[in-house]
Amino acid sequence: MNDEASDALGNWVVTVEFTIQPGFAEQFLRRMAAQAAESLREVGCSQFDVCVDPSDEHHVFLYEVYSNQQAFATHLASPHFKEFDHSTRPWIGSKTVAQWRSTQR
Repeated sequence: MNDEASDALGNWVVTVEFTIQPGFAEQFLRRMAAQAAESLREVGCSQFDVCVDPSDEHHVFLYEVYSNQQAFATHLASPHFKEFDHSTRPWIGSKTVAQWRSTQR
């Protein structure tokens, strides 16, 4: 599906689940808060929620909303994302990314 078709159907939603290595949850969440703030300054990013499992601070879930797939691609190419990805990689035990097309605008 091209970006124009996806734009007509709804926003581009990205979910990410992290398992953080023991001892790194606090540092990771601090960096993630800064990353979320930077992402929300991007054209096309309307929501960036950082959620933590109430029973396990090492389990983090992101819910991100972009105007379209291209806006997410632009996010991935941004200097702040590349720096965040590189600097936090050693703290991450696992990472699962899923992309969704919203049926609502």
